[in-house]
Amino acid sequence: MAQFVNAATDANPRTINRLIKTIVFAGGLTSIGIELSASRLIAPYFGDSTFIWANLIGLTMLYLSLGYAIGGRVADRYPQPEVLCLLTALAGFTAGVIPIVAHPILQVSLDAFDSVSIGAFYGSLLGVLLLFAIPITLIGFVSPFALRLLVRDVATAGHTSGGLSAVSTFGAIAGSFLPVLILIPLVGTAKTFYILSIGMMAISAAGLLILRSPRGAVIASSLVGLLLVIIGIFGGGRIKPPYEGTLVYETESQYNYIQVLEDNGEYLLALNEGQAIHSVYNPNSILTGGPWDFFTVGPLFSESFNPANVHSAAIVGLAGGTAARELSVAYPGVAIDGIEIDGKIAELGKRYFGLDTVPKLNLIIEDGRYYLNRTQNRYDIVAVDAFDQPYIPFQLTTTEFFQTVAAHLNPGGAAVINVGRTETDFRLIDVISSTMREVFPYVFAIDVPGYNNTMLVGLSSPASIDAFAHNAEQLPSDSIARQVADSSIAHGNIRPGPSGGEVFTDDHAPVELVTDLLILDAAREGDSP
Repeated sequence: MAQFVNAATDANPRTINRLIKTIVFAGGLTSIGIELSASRLIAPYFGDSTFIWANLIGLTMLYLSLGYAIGGRVADRYPQPEVLCLLTALAGFTAGVIPIVAHPILQVSLDAFDSVSIGAFYGSLLGVLLLFAIPITLIGFVSPFALRLLVRDVATAGHTSGGLSAVSTFGAIAGSFLPVLILIPLVGTAKTFYILSIGMMAISAAGLLILRSPRGAVIASSLVGLLLVIIGIFGGGRIKPPYEGTLVYETESQYNYIQVLEDNGEYLLALNEGQAIHSVYNPNSILTGGPWDFFTVGPLFSESFNPANVHSAAIVGLAGGTAARELSVAYPGVAIDGIEIDGKIAELGKRYFGLDTVPKLNLIIEDGRYYLNRTQNRYDIVAVDAFDQPYIPFQLTTTEFFQTVAAHLNPGGAAVINVGRTETDFRLIDVISSTMREVFPYVFAIDVPGYNNTMLVGLSSPASIDAFAHNAEQLPSDSIARQVADSSIAHGNIRPGPSGGEVFTDDHAPVELVTDLLILDAAREGDSP
């Protein structure tokens, strides 16, 4: 270190000041960019729940705090801009190797989830989060180091400190938008890490050249070259192994990590941590045997049901369009508003899942609740299938949301909600059902055979299980709604929706806490989550 500390520089002081401020800007950008990119690196394995974000943000703040404290001491001992440039070059390098080192650790999480080993599962999460310790801590060095280098007079220390904070914040603002809106959608998570890290190292190397430190510039440039070699050898391959079957296509969108899989002639859609299938397409079959089939039977509970009067439906969480295909066959001529927040998923739905074959489908790329809040359309069926597996977005589980849904239903119309559970733990079903009962006088539950899903059906008009059975008998025997209804009656898995549980509101809807407890209890009991 001394050889750089003692090195004299004849660079213009104004040029040095600009360089330091550029590094401060880059540090703010890179720290926030890494944090946001980290969420996407982790999401295919752990999801992006508030639990994940709390750990990610909390540890990032911890690492930055350590960097501020240690960096201030280092700056006092080695108050040279060359040292700052070398530290940021090292920060960039360690950030760039994160996605490469993380993958074997993340693979442990998949094996742990399959074997229901909760310790290894969360241990691998902690292992990945610890990977961010070195680059984020080193980036934390930047602010105190820059302040130490730029403060020449106590009388102007406040001005200098405020200016550096502003520059760092502007960098953080850029880091908030650049990865999410541009880099990740265009090049993916791993390459976003590489771009951020190489950018940081390039600025550091250029700074060392400006400071007339050729040895330092060689070291920084060598780190760039070494990272490129590591990326070339270890940086290729898939983001994640397929959940099941064979991988046909994988990509990242603004909202999701997406896999299209093929298994026994069927296309499957898996998202993020991939512990569920979000769409199924078999060109030779409409029915899937899964929860999508049950959206077709929601209206059968109504005592005034007439299949000829089912003219319109809305699907919140269209995904690849499995439910839309089934509804269009069950009720010929039905007009469907398919609402999907992720346009990339809808694009893949057309390419792999027959979405473009659904007649009278109005594709809406928008948040589902936002769309319902602003549309005047009314429907005979509102289907909600918006899992962010294993979580349901909290805003789609509240009294206020179900009031909005009810306001958009025609008389006799049904709201059908797909809710997850385990084989033995129905606490999330109980909560959502109790919340729906605050709005709908009639709520029913259908447990999907062979799946850890329960379909909750809410109606405002008179409805009953007897009406369900009667209406099923009136349908043609080859009707897919009749086949699903007969199967449900035969399995005896239809019951009144439970009541008396907690009620979710927009102000208090701890759906992720309920789901996390469900998963933890399942792991302790050795059940499949």
